[in-house]
Amino acid sequence: MFWVYVFFVGLAVGWMAGQVVRGRGFGLTGNLIIGIAGSFIGGMILRTTDITGYGLVGAVVSAFVGAVILLLILNLIKK
Repeated sequence: MFWVYVFFVGLAVGWMAGQVVRGRGFGLTGNLIIGIAGSFIGGMILRTTDITGYGLVGAVVSAFVGAVILLLILNLIKK
């Protein structure tokens, strides 16, 4: 059940991160995949810094941070 939760949060956050990093995304499908990967990355980053969030809001914030960071890194590599 946890993985389904992470998947759907990652999809929503990938779209939001694509809107924030506007003009530098990878299209809707690419941003959704990046959102899913970013949710894992954001969770790891925030856990290592001892910043914790609980529930849906915590999951969305950590996934959003990870997705934006991942999009920015991929844009640097893409150039």
